Amino acid sequence: MKSAVAFVVVACLLLVYVQGQRTSVNRCLCQGPGRNTIHLKHVEKIEVYPPSPSCDNMEIIVTLKNGAGKKCLNPESNFAKNYIKRAIKKRSAH
Repeated sequence: MKSAVAFVVVACLLLVYVQGQRTSVNRCLCQGPGRNTIHLKHVEKIEVYPPSPSCDNMEIIVTLKNGAGKKCLNPESNFAKNYIKRAIKKRSAH
């Protein structure tokens, strides 16, 4: 009987300990730094995701034409920085 009570107490303590731990689940869409350049003639759409509670990184997802898939673009690359500057300038001109 004592061992059953001890088991229940230990199980409850473990349950409280596990629930209190912060999960470190990485829910970023991009794994790794991503590509530095992509030919614009192959690009169908570019989506920019700012850092969020689920992912600490800025992510740039490029959808390629003709169903060729999606690629991650390195937000620190000169190509990405220049593209974002041009997009902001074009948007503010309208």
